[in-house]
Parts: sequence; structure tokens; C-alpha cells
Amino acid sequence: MKFVRDILAPLLVALAISALFQVTLASFKVYGSSMLPNIRPGDYIMVSKTAYRFGSPERGEVIVFDSPRNPDSDLVKRIIAIPGDTIEIKDHTVFVNDTPLAEPYILEPPMYFYPRQKVTADNYFVLGDNRNNSTDSHKGWTVPQENIVGKAWITYWPPHQWRSIEDYSLNATGQAAKVSKASLPTEMPCPAK
Repeated sequence: MKFVRDILAPLLVALAISALFQVTLASFKVYGSSMLPNIRPGDYIMVSKTAYRFGSPERGEVIVFDSPRNPDSDLVKRIIAIPGDTIEIKDHTVFVNDTPLAEPYILEPPMYFYPRQKVTADNYFVLGDNRNNSTDSHKGWTVPQENIVGKAWITYWPPHQWRSIEDYSLNATGQAAKVSKASLPTEMPCPAK
């Protein structure tokens, strides 16, 4: 009995906690610069895999997803348009439902054109915050909902750069406002894989 109490019980508790983390959280290393200035190359980010169990992804949220072009690759981008929205990029401005977006979180305005299109059901139009150095939906693809791994939560490595990843709600007038962090998951980060 002493063996069970002293060795086996703590081991089972540790395994249960590890399994809970695997189900609710994921860790990713960022390799590219597409999300500058908000997420840097080399950052490790924690993603809530349960964020969309009871709700849908919203405009302005940062997500990690399986690339529609390369299923073995995970990408991190910001949702700009949701199913049913129209999207257009012209004159260095992103328009959602014919409303120009004010985007304080981007590195610089887009220097490209994207024709007006409607986002199809169960798909999301995503862009990198580093608009002119990002492979994203302006290249002609959207993200199916089933490809979404989860909502980016925090960067946790390197430790001196630990910070939450800001979401922005994009209102009807196109103004972007930071979302309250009260909606963040309460799980603690686990080590990177």
C-alpha cells in the first residue's frame, strides 16, 4: 500500500494533468515574420484548443491552423473576415463589408490589391499582421473551420518577452479595439514540444 500511496498515486495524477494539457492546450514555435510586430520569429506561443468548443472564431482573433495548401504545416494569422463577410483590399486598406478597417496592430498597410469577394460558409479570411510579408488569404485561399487548431493565447518563450496575444474586435465602423483579457482561458502553459 505504501508503494501505491507514495509512487503510483502521484504518477497517476501527473499523467492525468498531462492528458488534460494535451486536450486543452498546444504549444507552437513561430518560424516566420508574418505576424510582426506582435509575434516574433522564435517566439513560442500557447494555443487554447478549447476556445471554439462553445463559440465561433471572431474577427480580430489570432488563430493557429493547419495550412490549406500544406496540411503538414501550421500557420498563425489574424482573422479578418468570417463566413458571409465580403472582403476587399485596395488603396492600402482592408475593407470588410465595404467598411475600411482601422488596424493599429499591423506593421504597415498592404501594398497589394485583392478583389471584392464573399467568404464562403465555414471559412475564414486571415491575414498576417506583417501584411506585405505574409502568405495568407490574399494569396487566394481561406481557412476551413475544421483546419483551426485553436486560439493563440500567450507567447511564453523567451521568458523575458512573455505577453498575452492581443485580440481586436472589428466593429461596424471598422475601428479596431482591444478585447478584454477576461475571456482568456485560465489553464497554465505547458512546456513546448
